[in-house]
Amino acid sequence: MKRAFIFYGGWAGHEPAQSSQRVHEYLQGEGFEVTRVDRLEPLADAAYLQGFDLIVPVWTMGEITREQEQGLLAAVELGSGLAGWHGGMADAFRQSTDYQFMVGGQFVGHPGNIIDYEVNITRPDDPIVAGLRDFQLRSEQYYLHVDPANEVLATTTFNGKYLPWIAGVVMPVVWKRRWGLGRVFYSSLGHVAKELELPEVWTLTTRGLLWAAR
Repeated sequence: MKRAFIFYGGWAGHEPAQSSQRVHEYLQGEGFEVTRVDRLEPLADAAYLQGFDLIVPVWTMGEITREQEQGLLAAVELGSGLAGWHGGMADAFRQSTDYQFMVGGQFVGHPGNIIDYEVNITRPDDPIVAGLRDFQLRSEQYYLHVDPANEVLATTTFNGKYLPWIAGVVMPVVWKRRWGLGRVFYSSLGHVAKELELPEVWTLTTRGLLWAAR
């Protein structure tokens, strides 16, 4: 049986408890033994984390100690998968550049806040996005600083309505990558728990979780 470790908390606006509970139930339905906690202390124990096939961060902002950061990085490097979405993964621990390096990106803004925008599938041959077409979404359109080493599966294009100087910028929305032996998946979609219920968002999220798991 595969094992998943979910840790949730941080800024309440992203509904970490509700979102993580939905993913908890999904993974259980897929046959995972799931441990879900609302604290960061277990991250410092790399040997403990290495016992999990998948690690799911649902923690916006906040601070992580050096020991917790290094425990998490070591577990993924040695083969535990890492997968998450929106600010729960790419806006966690803003002071931790090593964590951001592992994730492959860091949130820096969402011009216009909740707006209508399009998500474009860029790698339709990849199993994570197979069968999905470009779709419209009303949510935060994340602007991120991203690693060029990411394998990008979906993007969005900024129209410049709110910040004219970024008109035409094509921004990754979904990507996958490696960190040592571990697989890393990220999607910027899923601002609140209800957004995870949207068919395209849920499909991307769940496929990414399963792909990342060791």
